Amino acid sequence: MKVAIYLRVSTDGQTTDNQRAELERVAAARGWHVFKVFDDKGASGAKGRKHRKAFDELLRAALRREFDIVAAWSVDRLGRSLEDLLSFLQELRSAGVDLYLHQQALDTSTPAGRALFQMMGVFAEFERAMIVERVRAGMRRARAQGKHLGRPALANPTRAAIIHQSKAGASGRAIARKLDISEATVRRVLAAHSA
Repeated sequence: MKVAIYLRVSTDGQTTDNQRAELERVAAARGWHVFKVFDDKGASGAKGRKHRKAFDELLRAALRREFDIVAAWSVDRLGRSLEDLLSFLQELRSAGVDLYLHQQALDTSTPAGRALFQMMGVFAEFERAMIVERVRAGMRRARAQGKHLGRPALANPTRAAIIHQSKAGASGRAIARKLDISEATVRRVLAAHSA
């Protein structure tokens, strides 16, 4: 089995040497061939993929199925947010690539590891549902307090200008450009006016 090792430390003053030595030892003990070591030295886990070059390269190689498993020291080496981690795990799953996390003793190439991975997915789905419910509750509260939700209301003079210019023969694009609004807004106003 081919393994890609991912290493990361947050600052240039730190080293990935200990992570590398331990993960290479695990690979040797399990009979994994080290395909490549992806090292994001001095890259914060809070940064996105575009700021973590080795992480981005790792994901692209995983999607090309260049290796069978990713080994990392710990879940926090992969990312700091649950959302980023779940996105990473989903990309690995869709590519058919397993994951080994040394500190969490997670290995999705084993039945127990796959079960744990699936439970993580269930909890993540639950968390997403809770976030959606909190947003909906916040919107209901805002409406009850009389707050306006959605797009800001279009000022009446702008609405009148759209209708006037349309009657004068101006195109939707010309009206939008002249009033510095979107063509979709022009279409909405004209549709509401003709209804």
